[in-house]
Amino acid sequence: MKEMDNDFFVIKAKENGVNVIGLTRGTETRFHHSEKLDKGEVMIAQFTDHTSAVKVRGKAVIYTRHGVVDTEA
Repeated sequence: MKEMDNDFFVIKAKENGVNVIGLTRGTETRFHHSEKLDKGEVMIAQFTDHTSAVKVRGKAVIYTRHGVVDTEA
């Protein structure tokens, strides 16, 4: 991957028990990593050669270079 392709993004939990799930890259998408965040916790992450997508379940704010997403869960 090019250096600019793996920008960081930030997930801040607005409640206890927010799930952050990493999904694999390749011909078949699968779950490969999971984290649970409590209210106020922040996770800094990036896409990699192995991670093509991230699923966030629960109330959280996601900050990216493209903008801010506030979940409505």
